[in-house]
Amino acid sequence: MAPPLLNLDGIRLSFGGTPLLDGAQLAAGAGDRIALIGRNGSGKSTLLKIAAGLIEPQDGEVFRQPSATVRYLPQVPDMDGFATVQAYVEAGLGPADDPYRATYLIENLAITGAADPRTLSGGEARRAALARVLAPQPDILLLDEPTNHLDLDTIEWLEDELSRLSSALIVISHDRRFLERVSRATVWLDRGRTKRLEKGFGHFEEWRDAVLEEEERDQHKLARQIVREEHWLRYGVTARRKRNMRRLGDLQDMRQRLRSHRGPEGTVSLAASEAGESGKLVIEAKDISKSYGDTPIVAGFSTRIARGARIGLVGPNGAGKTTLLKMLTGELTPDGGTVRLGVNLDIATLDQKRTVDPEETLAHYLTDGRGETLVVNGEEKHVASYMKDFLFRPEMARTPVRELSGGERARLILARVLARPSNMLVLDEPTNDLDMETLDLLQELVAGYAGTVLLVSHDRDFLDRTVTSVIAPGGGGRWIEYAGGYTDMLAQRGATRLSDRKAASKAAPARTEAAVPAPKAAAQKLSYKQKFALETLPKKIEAVTASISALEDRIADPALYTREPASFQKTIAALDKERATLQALEEEWLELEMLREELEG
Repeated sequence: MAPPLLNLDGIRLSFGGTPLLDGAQLAAGAGDRIALIGRNGSGKSTLLKIAAGLIEPQDGEVFRQPSATVRYLPQVPDMDGFATVQAYVEAGLGPADDPYRATYLIENLAITGAADPRTLSGGEARRAALARVLAPQPDILLLDEPTNHLDLDTIEWLEDELSRLSSALIVISHDRRFLERVSRATVWLDRGRTKRLEKGFGHFEEWRDAVLEEEERDQHKLARQIVREEHWLRYGVTARRKRNMRRLGDLQDMRQRLRSHRGPEGTVSLAASEAGESGKLVIEAKDISKSYGDTPIVAGFSTRIARGARIGLVGPNGAGKTTLLKMLTGELTPDGGTVRLGVNLDIATLDQKRTVDPEETLAHYLTDGRGETLVVNGEEKHVASYMKDFLFRPEMARTPVRELSGGERARLILARVLARPSNMLVLDEPTNDLDMETLDLLQELVAGYAGTVLLVSHDRDFLDRTVTSVIAPGGGGRWIEYAGGYTDMLAQRGATRLSDRKAASKAAPARTEAAVPAPKAAAQKLSYKQKFALETLPKKIEAVTASISALEDRIADPALYTREPASFQKTIAALDKERATLQALEEEWLELEMLREELEG
């Protein structure tokens, strides 16, 4: 068996109090694909930095193959000292690496090599950092939240790119769909220790629940054993004559194990403060448009959003999702068309920037500087109690925001948004930096929210689990609404992934005579059967096209998905079948028509 490229064993690290890492292990060999999972603040990023050689543990062994190249993607890339993006990316190359690879990645990630790194948006900076670590095709690739700030096209491109690399991969991500596609093993960092599953992330949650159930059974058995031993010491005949010191020592050891056991981390308690019910019609947009210069961002978009709808907006970065969202909520005036908001709307907004004063304390931020209490769902609650619902310890009330991790800051901002009474939630990239457990609870909250939700997200799994319809760009400023979640949208568009459509539109060659089987040498004219097919195929194509149009009109009704989910799925299946039929008929007609032209020519 070949030695691992990377091996961390017995890693311990503490910043005072409870150890962050307490005997953690992490090993990776050539071709490994490992998802590193854990709660926010559990030490995942710290363990990854130890693997990269950026932090030294207080105890434990760190081994890296001396000849192995290691590249690490941090959550916040440092681009200081580089005049251009090209220079920043090429700095990740080694002496023997192909410089063209840097150019290839810059082009495929749609960033400008000549751009000043200081002018990049969050998504552009993330893509530049990805290009830098992918360019040398390292032996060990360590990625910390690589999908943050990336659009769906780029996430799907990254999945394909990683599948072609031979690097050992260790990745931290909150994106379930991404982890399912790139991982073949899972390491769970829990209460300072690691457990490993030799299966991809798709099997993690079932395994985790089984591990926790077994742990709970073991603790229950230990407690019962302690009770039996205490009873023996008090009442056993042997105990009255002479204490059995070995047995007494064993009892003390069991008591210590029971006392020192750290149970699973608490769970976030998410509940939105609800305002009074809004009107039945929440938003009505008629033929709205918005352009920046000569570029149309939104062109002629119309929609009616009823109370209780949960709408997801998807699309590439820069497509105009946030612009459309702001027009729909009345924050931005359209260039043309009208937007009418319903009555009694109380909107709570989580924006993408999430700007917080780093010197502000947690308590001051949550109460907006109004003392020690806040009102949640009509009840006055002490800020320390509300903080505990979001896994913040009471003693952190005076902690400045700058000391929080990215995940903790995301939880804090979410806590403030949910404390505000609302009947409409506007969430712009709410899943960034949240751990799996918090994502689960946010998903349940959104799916069960009594009001209306407008949601911008690149998290495919989250969209599938929460929204009732999806609004996506159709090119040229057009936006199209589809019933169902992200996967339903792809089915209606006739593609399995956004990147599949993109690649097909670029790669599909124009059909030429060379692509059609040549006629047999003896054939001088079309057969009767071929002539008949040429005459009748156009009518068949017209009929199938009409059928497709009718089916598309049916699934365009957003209410169908929630009202008749079984009928919706049958309609989707019928639409797929009709599209396949249409493609076959068109290909048959095209081949016969080209054969006719060749014979007549």
